[in-house]
Amino acid sequence: MNSQHFALSYAVPHSAAEVFKAVTNVRGWWTGDVDGVADVPGGEFTYRYADLHYSRQLVTELVPDARVAWRVTEARLTFTADPAEWAGTEIVFDIVAQGANTEIRFAHEGLRSDFECFEACSSAWGFFVGSSLRRLITTGEGPTTPPWATAG
Repeated sequence: MNSQHFALSYAVPHSAAEVFKAVTNVRGWWTGDVDGVADVPGGEFTYRYADLHYSRQLVTELVPDARVAWRVTEARLTFTADPAEWAGTEIVFDIVAQGANTEIRFAHEGLRSDFECFEACSSAWGFFVGSSLRRLITTGEGPTTPPWATAG
């Protein structure tokens, strides 16, 4: 049986409002080119990283300090036989206040373990959500260079 999504979670010593603000500040934690808006319901933004990844996201849900969801409406992953693997998937952040901490529960719903990009994409999400977003929340600083950009 294949996993039907990629997920990770962690807690930070910051408010749900601070986490929500960071999540919706996509330019603050993604490397590459981001165009459009990610902080209004119905907004759309595109992400492009070199010639490897292009995707368009539609903001389907924004519940202040609680939930952010994007639907991938278009995808072009040049490193897979099916460049549109991400199309139709959902990217979801549940933000859960827990006393002085806030838990971030991230899921890329539909990013299945049998997708050709699963290993590379789950590693990238580990960097972006697990490291870069966490860095933005905890230090206010943007992303560092992703590991794959320095591999050589």
